[in-house]
Amino acid sequence: MPQPTIGLFETVAPDVFNFGLGPEFSPKKVSEALSLKKEDVSHLAAVSAKSVRYDGAIPEQVRERLEEIANTMNMVAAAFDGDVAKTIAWFRARNPLLGDVSPRDMIRLGRYERLRKFIINATSERASKPYQPTATAH
Repeated sequence: MPQPTIGLFETVAPDVFNFGLGPEFSPKKVSEALSLKKEDVSHLAAVSAKSVRYDGAIPEQVRERLEEIANTMNMVAAAFDGDVAKTIAWFRARNPLLGDVSPRDMIRLGRYERLRKFIINATSERASKPYQPTATAH
């Protein structure tokens, strides 16, 4: 049976975090949302910590990696119906499916690509299952 995949045009999620897109993108908002330190950003973008900045002279590697992370965060937010607080909580919580490491720490430890693939697979699985409403107590 073929593995379900995300459609070509579903890979850029709505910007529920208001990180901005294109020239309006604010890399610092991504860093702040995940409480990433300069050292974390330097590690994940493979640049010197001294070169990490968020103004017009931001290193291209830093901007690109933070844009990727922003998009991934927005993909997760879509799974929580746009709830930013739940999404941030998910990124900070230890996840047994990720070796009992939080998604935030996976990013900090340079395992972003593994996390991204995990999220895409989980999103694809969720999309392929028929909707089943949950019972609510009244």
